[in-house]
Amino acid sequence: MQPLSFCVSSPGIALLLTWVASGALAQTAPVPPSPAAPALSPAAATPADIPRIGTFKQVQGNAWVSADTARRAAQPGAGVAVADRLSTGPQGAATLTLKDGTVLTMGPDSVMDLRQFQFDSTTQQGNFLLDLLRGSVRVVTGLLAKFNPDLFKVQTPTSVVGVRGTDFIVETQDAR
Repeated sequence: MQPLSFCVSSPGIALLLTWVASGALAQTAPVPPSPAAPALSPAAATPADIPRIGTFKQVQGNAWVSADTARRAAQPGAGVAVADRLSTGPQGAATLTLKDGTVLTMGPDSVMDLRQFQFDSTTQQGNFLLDLLRGSVRVVTGLLAKFNPDLFKVQTPTSVVGVRGTDFIVETQDAR
């Protein structure tokens, strides 16, 4: 089965959507490298007073988590919270799993904000909003999208994608 892809573009940004029905990861166009990253604060898990919504499972190369003004290196086992900004370097990649079983895999030179995530494991109710600012992310949805597909959204600089599939890739890139 072949992946279904289409592109939505506007001045400055192109959005490539790829749904992969067979489970095979589709190839995405390379993203130009970003400037060097600023220095990191010491690595730390999500602070105890901020609810953890997910956990890093794999990290390759450079990946960071930013909350407010603090920035720390992403590490397997480290937590993420709502409002965290996640980023990867030019050779970086990271995979994290959210509380509902959603798996997010960031590609190289990517930046995304976890704007909203609420999930009640008893009622299976909640919402999700991911803001992909640059780069690419593969999303394999969990229980939240299964029970509340209208409340599972991915936003880019030029569009909002309502999710109806269970495995897809979103990529933003400069249209130069």
